[in-house]
Amino acid sequence: MSAKLENQYGTINIENEVIARIAGLTAIDCYGIVGMAAKNVKDDIFQLLKVESLTKGIKISVQEDRIVIDMHIIVEYGTNITAIAENTISTVKYKVETVCGINVEQVNVFVEGVRVDG
Repeated sequence: MSAKLENQYGTINIENEVIARIAGLTAIDCYGIVGMAAKNVKDDIFQLLKVESLTKGIKISVQEDRIVIDMHIIVEYGTNITAIAENTISTVKYKVETVCGINVEQVNVFVEGVRVDG
């Protein structure tokens, strides 16, 4: 299902994939986020996604004129997970509302892993 915007000129349909891409690109620019995660059904573990497929770690739900975004992320070791989640929620909500013009009701962040570089 896509998001719909109606105004005096007509109707605009925004596909969920577009909203997910905007949210994903915004999220990976946030401090402390290494990338998006997707569950490997075969092994039942989460894996880090490449930038080309980051939308697989995001689920978009559209109800009427509101959007709910679920994001599965992997964070950098040694960072404050609460601060990262709060920053990601506010940044993604602002960016999607600004670009798409649709109210984002909720952004849910699921931390699926911590990456240690070394």
